[in-house]
Amino acid sequence: MIRRLTWMVAVAALVGSAAWAQEKRVELSGNVGYTFSDGVSGSSTTIDGEDFTRIDPKDSINYGGRIGFLVTPNVEVGGLFSLQSTTLQLGGVVTADIGDEKIYNYHGYVAYNFGEEDAKVRPYVLGGLGATQFGSVNTHLGDRTRTIDGNTKFSTTWAAGVKVFPGRSFGIRLEGRWTPTYAKSDEAGWWCDPYWGCYLVSDAQYSNQFELGGGITLRF
Repeated sequence: MIRRLTWMVAVAALVGSAAWAQEKRVELSGNVGYTFSDGVSGSSTTIDGEDFTRIDPKDSINYGGRIGFLVTPNVEVGGLFSLQSTTLQLGGVVTADIGDEKIYNYHGYVAYNFGEEDAKVRPYVLGGLGATQFGSVNTHLGDRTRTIDGNTKFSTTWAAGVKVFPGRSFGIRLEGRWTPTYAKSDEAGWWCDPYWGCYLVSDAQYSNQFELGGGITLRF
């Protein structure tokens, strides 16, 4: 009886593994795109006779990859990574490059894929939580040379796209993605309420990355 039960469990496991493999529940993707970036504004700073009120990463190409697991035919969970090699700029009446910078994004995500599991075209929406890492920057402005330390901040990421599958194991992904990262808060003044009293309020600023990209997806 025990031997028979063992065989039944083994057969069930093999059938389940074969079914999982047949359904191709793992997707591995690589992509390249272009990121439109913005930074934050602040009080005016004068360097070499020019006034600057902003600091922003320059728009540039990005690279990335992700792995996703279809826990149901439509719901996907996974992790993604992207790298933007850019230049940090000061902005005002004129702009000035202050040094090269790398921006890394690390996010876990949940996505919903529309349509049937074996559909050739699958639109999807995605939301994720994670971190954005701003790399250190070596600067030389005026007569000063210094290093701006890197920083890692909590961020979210939101995307919509479409996957097109010419075959069962190979696909093409097109996607637009927005990654807002909290940077700082500026004092916006006092707010007074008859019940809570008066308190100082602030205006949050976010560094935004708007990415348009495409790549390939392999299904296993």
